[in-house]
Amino acid sequence: MTLKKRPDGRKFDQTRKVEAKAGVIKNADGSGFFKIGNTSAYAAVYGPKELFPRNKQDPKKGLLRCNYNMMPFSGAGDRVRPGPSRRSKEISMVTQKALLPVVDLSNCPNAVVDVFIELTETDAGSRCAGICAASIALADAGITMKDMVSAVSAGIVDNQVLVDLDYQEEAYETGDVADIPVAMIPNTEEITLLQMDGRISKEDFKKALEMVKQPLKDLAEIQRKALKEKYK
Repeated sequence: MTLKKRPDGRKFDQTRKVEAKAGVIKNADGSGFFKIGNTSAYAAVYGPKELFPRNKQDPKKGLLRCNYNMMPFSGAGDRVRPGPSRRSKEISMVTQKALLPVVDLSNCPNAVVDVFIELTETDAGSRCAGICAASIALADAGITMKDMVSAVSAGIVDNQVLVDLDYQEEAYETGDVADIPVAMIPNTEEITLLQMDGRISKEDFKKALEMVKQPLKDLAEIQRKALKEKYK
């Protein structure tokens, strides 16, 4: 069998409804909000500030640190256990690696820029929403960046390649499911995050990566528009 229609009626290459804002947290040096479907992420940036302990300082450039956290009430399923988890630490690490290729901290020696990402509601795609919110927040903080980073999932549900799987599709029980979070630098199409949960054929994998390119560029335009709205 092959999936004929998505549960929410979207086209196979269509993302859920997207909302983005910049400057949503007053006390932060920069902040961003990104919502896709029923997944909402807030990001706050603090810094550059002097890094302690001093033995971790780099005299040539600053350090980017990311902290990802799902609030206990945010999950679509069971209540999320508060505090750091193995999953949150892993997502914090991949978020940092996804953002580093566009961030230039060479003018911030011995300093650190901290990015805190909080998920207030989740319905799949939380790490991608967090990356999009963090990219907006870094730009809002005035951090030197060569481009935005946009992120969304691709994947396969019951032999059909899709963009931006929701929770209902991730939990599909009558066919194979694979979820592939992808982050990209829109202008160069350089992929900065690529993970996969599930099994997919080589041909469908290539198709998924090709299908997700335009939606990622569209998301980047929404991120830029959010920044322009704040500073217009």
